[in-house]
Amino acid sequence: MENNMVKTPEQLLNIMKAEAMGDACFSHILDFMKVGMTERQVADEIERFLLSLGAEGLSFPTICVSGSRTEFPHGEPSDKVIEKGDLVTIDMGAIVNGYCGDMTRTVAMRHVTDQQREVYDIVLRAQMAGLAAVKTGAKCFDVDKICRDIITEAGYGQYYVHGTGHGVGMEVHESPTLNTKSKETLEEFMPVTIEPGIYLPGNFGVRIEDLAIVTDFGIINTTRSEKELIIL
Repeated sequence: MENNMVKTPEQLLNIMKAEAMGDACFSHILDFMKVGMTERQVADEIERFLLSLGAEGLSFPTICVSGSRTEFPHGEPSDKVIEKGDLVTIDMGAIVNGYCGDMTRTVAMRHVTDQQREVYDIVLRAQMAGLAAVKTGAKCFDVDKICRDIITEAGYGQYYVHGTGHGVGMEVHESPTLNTKSKETLEEFMPVTIEPGIYLPGNFGVRIEDLAIVTDFGIINTTRSEKELIIL
């Protein structure tokens, strides 16, 4: 099994195809998902759709959590019914020729509260700043710090409970890691995720994740799905 952090053009193409399947699936799910469905129903449809596109498997078990369950970064889909006013976080990935995709979006059902919108906007700002900081020679620690500082300055630092990102390849979590302990430096043609989040216990959480290819001039973002807050 390969574990080189820098990928070949062919490997990157497989990752890009996998991520394109994720984008297509997200568009489908925006039409499919309705108030009254369970998290599990939505997760099952995500998996069915990715496989129907030709994915040979899933990068990891699909995450679909809603309402207060969005406070769990790696929550498993349950029989909880998706309700009006819920945020829903979906984290999914297809496998193409052995290579993984990985993307996360958080959407709102029918309406949002001021706090939900505020937190969403902070996470989006952090995520965009993180993406903007990714390029050849950037330190993984610094990319994490840029995201973390935005969230901390907005007053939510203690609720950002995981790292900013990771490499992707034949495993969905590979080196390098972008977190507070990172020692690695980004190199050209490393695929990395940028996925800051805020998780308010007993209330809700928001995460937004893209999969970006490091280049000398910045990134090629393989994730095309909309990031402005979508209200279904």
